[in-house]
This record gives sequence, C-alpha cells and structure tokens, in this order.
Amino acid sequence: MKDLSGYIFVRLRFVRLLVYSFFCSAWVKLLLNLRGIKAGKKLRFYGIPVAIRMVDSKIEIGNGCSFRSDFTSNLVGVNRKCIITTLRRKAEIKIGNNSGFSGTVIAAAGSIKIGDRVLCGANTTITDYDWHGIEPDKRNISAEPKPVVIEDNVWLGLNTVVLKGVTIGKNSVIGANSVVVKDIPENVIAAGNPCRVIKQFQLSKPGK
Repeated sequence: MKDLSGYIFVRLRFVRLLVYSFFCSAWVKLLLNLRGIKAGKKLRFYGIPVAIRMVDSKIEIGNGCSFRSDFTSNLVGVNRKCIITTLRRKAEIKIGNNSGFSGTVIAAAGSIKIGDRVLCGANTTITDYDWHGIEPDKRNISAEPKPVVIEDNVWLGLNTVVLKGVTIGKNSVIGANSVVVKDIPENVIAAGNPCRVIKQFQLSKPGK
C-alpha cells in the first residue's frame, strides 16, 4: 500500500466517530424520552444537540435519522449544534425517516413537517416564525407563524435558510446560501436570495 499513513488515519477517524456516535446516541435518546420527544429507531447522534419542547407541543423524529452537532463530524464545517425546538403550545415538529441534519436549527411556533430522506447541509435553518413583528412599532410583539413543509428527498445546501409559509416539493435541491421565502415546486434545482428555480430535473421514465 502506497499511502499507509493516510489509510490508518482514515480508519482511526472512522472508528472514533463510530464509538463517539454510540455513546452520544445512547445519552441523547434518554434525554429525548425524558423531555417527551417521540424518537424513532436507529437514530444516530454525533455530539449532543439542543432539544426543547414547549408544554403541550409535539416533536416527532422518525427512524434512521442522523444529527451532527460536532464540528469534526462533517468536514464541510459545522458551526453549531443541531437545535430542535417548539416555541408555543400546540406547535409541532414532525421529521420523517432517514433524514440527515448537520448543525441544523428547526424552530416551530406553529408547524414544521419534514419528509423522508431529507438532507440538510451544514448550518441550515428552518423556521415557521419571524420571531418579531415586522412593523417598527410591533418589534416586541410576537408574530404569527405560517406552516413549513419540506417534502420527501429534498436536499438543502450549506447555510440555507427556509422561512415561514414555505413548501418545498419532493426531490428538489436548494443551492448553498439560499434564502427560501416562497414555495419551490418538486423536481427542480433552486438557489439564490430570494431563492428561485434555475433548472428542472429531467427524470428518467420507469424501466429506463
């Protein structure tokens, strides 16, 4: 083998992350249960996320999801922990199966629904809430949320921000550093601030 040192380093990193994830996952699953958060099977946690559930609200996480809150676990650069929080009574966050999150913030005052196999790149933010009123005389008054829906198989690129009232259709890709303020249809690539469609996927027909 020409690059023995490189091979050894990569294998040691893999083993370290495997062991690290095992202990983090066991601890986080206990914390989620204690906080009344419904957690599915085969979840993987790299580092300890922040999970806060408001009284009379719901957070549900499907099977096979992964959460990377440690900066060494995603080499593109995770700048913060994953944060999952409901902000008001009756708020809900529902995450489907086999989705992945790296330093992702998910904050719901109303409703955020994330489908299956959704990939959230490093330092993405998803919120259904403006946090403060828009008008100058209403900055200290809570704004009203609008539901966010991210359908199956969506990929949010690095540093993407998804704001209130947005639906992103299945299979679509959102480019890095985008700010999504309007609905994005399914099967497209979209990017920018504000985010807009730049390309339609040419999907192959069944059997081809």
